[in-house]
Amino acid sequence: MDTSWDASVQAVAVLEEPTRRRLYEYVVARPGPVSRDDAAAALGIPRTTAAFHLDRLTDEGLLDTCYERRSGRTGPGAGRPAKLYHRSDREIEITLPERQYAVAGQLLAAAIQDAETADITPREAVNRRAGQYGETLGRAARERDRDDVSDLADREAEADGELLVRVLEAHGFEPRTEADGIALANCPFRRLAKEHPQLVCGMNLHLVAGLLSSLDSPLQAELAPTPGHCCVRLVKSQRG
Repeated sequence: MDTSWDASVQAVAVLEEPTRRRLYEYVVARPGPVSRDDAAAALGIPRTTAAFHLDRLTDEGLLDTCYERRSGRTGPGAGRPAKLYHRSDREIEITLPERQYAVAGQLLAAAIQDAETADITPREAVNRRAGQYGETLGRAARERDRDDVSDLADREAEADGELLVRVLEAHGFEPRTEADGIALANCPFRRLAKEHPQLVCGMNLHLVAGLLSSLDSPLQAELAPTPGHCCVRLVKSQRG
């Protein structure tokens, strides 16, 4: 799951400026890259204004640039290549509350491939992929924590559950710490879960269980459907 929430919001926010939004719409509608002169002429604005906004869109990752000689000439005297703009490959999605349908799609697609090549059912493949994904999230969080936290007291605080809460927050679960565990106030796959509850809730359960396992958490994941919440709840483990 993409955790660059601030970056996504900022990228979308730059389109609030009317001229910048018109320039973006102009560039992405063209079949090929466009120059500053092209954009300025199309919108009827000064070239310097077009250049400023195009570069801002590039800085935010909404556009990419390339360079080429429009004259077709090469060699000495051909002039400098022009800076051209085109749509970037970056995909930006913002949902409120946060949803992660792209992640669900990736897990389900990978699971179908697994089921076709291994002697397992599609549901078993989905649950296995979800568990592996959760473990990956936990391992990545641990590595970032080791890089970012050097103070022993801070490490001990993270071991008490702060790291788990931060990971859950970063991936759209909206964790709410309670006396007997952690409730998840948001389901990142809500619309899918409403239409296919057994499949998606099972996937969610294994994802969170994988995360807990990789963080050596004293909590365990269980299905506990509650109106307005994720179907998964974290409770104190019964092990030992």
